[in-house]
Amino acid sequence: MPSFTKKAIKETFIALLNDRPLNRITVKDIVEKCGINRNSFYYHYEDLPALIEEIIVEQVEELIASYPTIDSLEDCFDAAISFVKKNRRPVLHLYNSLSRDVFERHLMGVCRYVVTTYLDTAFAGQEGKEEEKEMLIRYHKCACFGHVVDWLDSGMKDDISAYFHHIYEMKLGWEAEAILSGRKN
Repeated sequence: MPSFTKKAIKETFIALLNDRPLNRITVKDIVEKCGINRNSFYYHYEDLPALIEEIIVEQVEELIASYPTIDSLEDCFDAAISFVKKNRRPVLHLYNSLSRDVFERHLMGVCRYVVTTYLDTAFAGQEGKEEEKEMLIRYHKCACFGHVVDWLDSGMKDDISAYFHHIYEMKLGWEAEAILSGRKN
């Protein structure tokens, strides 16, 4: 369990990140708002990037724990975007900062987790080629990641969940049409 001081540092940092971009937040801002000294901050964290990494890792672990199974690709995508929607402004500030690579690396991990969990659930008990499963994981992980990044690039302006659900409805229609047209030949 994290100490009271670590928890206060994280909460203060997130509150500051809600108000301003990352490049306008300093250790001094955090310690002044927390009412601690700089040494207390540095006792717990090497620097701001270490703090950011820990917060992101905790958020990813929380998301993973809340989705032990995933029943559809749509649920898969919803799980991945919940990671982003939870703290909209801090996410956009991190995404548009020099720490973007840390955020993207963990977002890719979330996308991989949710796709793998879905495929494990969907194909439980079925034998298949591990290589083909990995191909499906990679394809859907990259599609999920790409859609989320595109949405972040647009400033999270549209309803990405509704968009993604519509895409999968269209995809199911195309697949059904292909199957039916294949039977006619």
